[in-house]
Amino acid sequence: MPASVEAIAAPLVRAALLEDFGRCGDITTEAIVAADGRAHARIVARQDGVIAGLDVATLAFAYVDGTALFEARVADGDRVVLGQTVAAIDANARAVLTAERTALNFLGLLSGVATATRAYVDAIAGTRARIVDTRKTTPGLRALQRYAVRCGGGWNHRFGLDDGVLIKDNHLAVAASIHDAVAAARARAGHMVKVEIEVDTIEQLQEALEEPIDAVILDNMSPALLREAVALIDGRVITEASGSVTLDNVVDVARTGVDLISIGRITHSAPSLDLSLEVDQR
Repeated sequence: MPASVEAIAAPLVRAALLEDFGRCGDITTEAIVAADGRAHARIVARQDGVIAGLDVATLAFAYVDGTALFEARVADGDRVVLGQTVAAIDANARAVLTAERTALNFLGLLSGVATATRAYVDAIAGTRARIVDTRKTTPGLRALQRYAVRCGGGWNHRFGLDDGVLIKDNHLAVAASIHDAVAAARARAGHMVKVEIEVDTIEQLQEALEEPIDAVILDNMSPALLREAVALIDGRVITEASGSVTLDNVVDVARTGVDLISIGRITHSAPSLDLSLEVDQR
């Protein structure tokens, strides 16, 4: 995991542990397990998928036990199958049981995003299109979910509101015109900032192409309309299809010739990958 993402993950993991500790810690484990006991455990996949977030899971055990040994048996981005060991942990027994849920929550969530992303990436293999994410992420977890998208073979859209101009339909609803909106954005943005505009009709697209834009979102267009739009654009700007894309229709969308397909569901609706922690019996 990139150092910048790990730096973001650290306070999130600490906060999750504190949330679980509550007012007086793990009263079940402290009552049953000897303070000086050691345990060996394995994280096991309970379904096929793609792994992401191993370093985040490592942090959960390390914060509870500074001597914990976490041995990843796969790497982020690897596919796993039902029953496969993802990682092994050797640590204080109390720490293993106390950190278990926090570690699995992060690892399952991020692996779910990677798995969902990989399904879309695999579906459009052989086309020119790339799968990209959106800002429809869990508040506070965007950096981690965006990392998981990359683990699944996807690409990242703008990270936030400050690193790219994206003129959407609601901006146009309050702007005088597409021309005025783009002109105002160009006057405000620095020379390194890209400008993208969202359109949902060919008429809007024709108007947008008269402006100094870098990319265009073709929103909720049918494959037939997307093909018409791509032909009209003819490589002048980056094309992004968005809206109502599912695994059932993503191939049809990709075959229209668009450069990017943005999909919010890979972050906001991806089910967590089912993983379990199994402690080896003495």
